[in-house]
Amino acid sequence: MKRRRKAVLSDGNAGYEEIDLREKLNLEFLRYSNLTHAAGEHDLPALACNTEVYPDYIALSGYPGQYHKTLLTAVGFWEYDEKFDGYDGLFNAIYYDREDLLERYRERFAGVRFFFTPDYSQFGEVGDIEGNYRLLKARVVGIWLAMELGAVVIPSITVPTPDSVGFALDGLEDCSVVAFSTKGCVNDPVERGIVKELVRLTVDKLDLRAIVVYDVCSTNDAVDDIFSYAREKGIEVIVPANALKERNIARREERHAKQ
Repeated sequence: MKRRRKAVLSDGNAGYEEIDLREKLNLEFLRYSNLTHAAGEHDLPALACNTEVYPDYIALSGYPGQYHKTLLTAVGFWEYDEKFDGYDGLFNAIYYDREDLLERYRERFAGVRFFFTPDYSQFGEVGDIEGNYRLLKARVVGIWLAMELGAVVIPSITVPTPDSVGFALDGLEDCSVVAFSTKGCVNDPVERGIVKELVRLTVDKLDLRAIVVYDVCSTNDAVDDIFSYAREKGIEVIVPANALKERNIARREERHAKQ
């Protein structure tokens, strides 16, 4: 995206110089979204994920000390948005081409082999424009993580309602592995039902080999229920350890030991 204008050149002569409109119009994210193709009605940047090696531990982005707990640790963004999407968040660093901040993220995430695309919160009560934009942000960050760090990036499936799942899956047709989070839905029958329906719709649309789950419950009973349809279709459901899950399992075992 360049345009020419008349100017005095470095040799003192009049001529034309190029204006980089990508910078002038705050479109630096196109540097990454243009590395892939646009998909669906709203031209979401496509992602591909076909890893046959899966994470065995999930560290949250806010806890760098856990990033290398195992050789196959993945970093996820399942925290309140203010923790990873503030003024100095990764998307803003990409959007405004803040190279000093981007370099800090490169150093922070150095050596991480797996990431999940950020779970930018989406709600049915908020306008769909905002929800769609947050999905775009997740895709752009995912591309940055893959291209800048050489990491495997697993798309996290997030939607405000099952009705919007078609849009959320646009551009994931080349993915055989995706991720879900069950945090916050297990004890709410309505939310749990929504996630189960979302899993079904995702399985029916994508040709999946595996689903990776961020789950913090002390047992896998909820996972077995929520992802039963996926397992019936022959899809492997992987539930890596994480700090909250380990804590909750330890508490359950402690309670049982006291009985």
